[in-house]
Amino acid sequence: MDKRKFLIALSAVIVIALIITAYITLPRTYPEQRPIRLAVEFTDHAAGAFVAMRKGFFKENGLNVTAFNYYITGPALAAALGREDIDAAYICLIPAIAAYANAKVPIKIVAGMHKYGYALVVNESKVKTVKDLEKPDVRISCVNKGSPPDVLLNKLIEEYQLDKEKILSKVQYMPPPNIILALKAGLVDAAFLPEQYPTMAEELGFKVLLTAQDLWPDMQGSVLVVKEDLIKKDPETVRMLVKATQQGIRYVQKNLEESSQIVAEELQVAGKQILPSEVANVAGQLRITPSTISKSLTTRVICDDRVDVKTVQDTIDYMAKLGYIHWFRAEDILDLSFLEGS
Repeated sequence: MDKRKFLIALSAVIVIALIITAYITLPRTYPEQRPIRLAVEFTDHAAGAFVAMRKGFFKENGLNVTAFNYYITGPALAAALGREDIDAAYICLIPAIAAYANAKVPIKIVAGMHKYGYALVVNESKVKTVKDLEKPDVRISCVNKGSPPDVLLNKLIEEYQLDKEKILSKVQYMPPPNIILALKAGLVDAAFLPEQYPTMAEELGFKVLLTAQDLWPDMQGSVLVVKEDLIKKDPETVRMLVKATQQGIRYVQKNLEESSQIVAEELQVAGKQILPSEVANVAGQLRITPSTISKSLTTRVICDDRVDVKTVQDTIDYMAKLGYIHWFRAEDILDLSFLEGS
């Protein structure tokens, strides 16, 4: 190669190197940021949302999350959905249905978050079989009436032909952190809980007797709901939100160890700083570890953005049968047009 060709080639290499260096060192640019206010339950059910927040997926998709508020249970979040300061929420399907049917909150389900996510935990010295729940000295606890654990408790009673009056008349309703401490203190012998709490109870020596998988095949756990007004006024923001959520869910599926660390950190901080003081004091006594979250997300919470219309309708039908809501068509609460790959 003559000197002239060599210099031309060398110059080309230098130019390419400079372009690459400039590209790497330039500050990352994001699309125009649209504000959105989100709400979430204090459980690992929203693992995809926690990861999307930490990894910057909302920002990458042009969203400025101006609020990311925690609620101790799905029913508590459902009660807050009617306010004007929430645009979208990651919430269990059952309280979302109740909010729509009973409180007439104008929401649409636009994506799924996970399947299943609930379990019955027991003190093995008092409860060895489901039938033992009928014993007068067996004390039972559950999250709020109308919550997913409560609905599953009713389904358990039907599936195992238990005495409904004997069971429900002695149920003590309380927030999940309180239930875990009550189990530890020997104040209750059995409890229906949302994940991550059954896994936490298991690590404390209690037994998971039944899971949502056992009682309700293909049960839809949590969903992403959006106010109808936002869909009408700014469907592009909804599309961005769903995309960021899907990215979060896929990241959890592919990076379990890192995702478990993120979720554990988020929940631990929330338990100490965000929840109401009386609940935070209780939650602060319970340590949520990455190993707890990892086990929960691999055994009882199946992160999945898909939503099956029939499963939603079955849930509506059963809630109406229990007298918790007036019946309606699943299509009335669903808008799955934003889901990529749907």
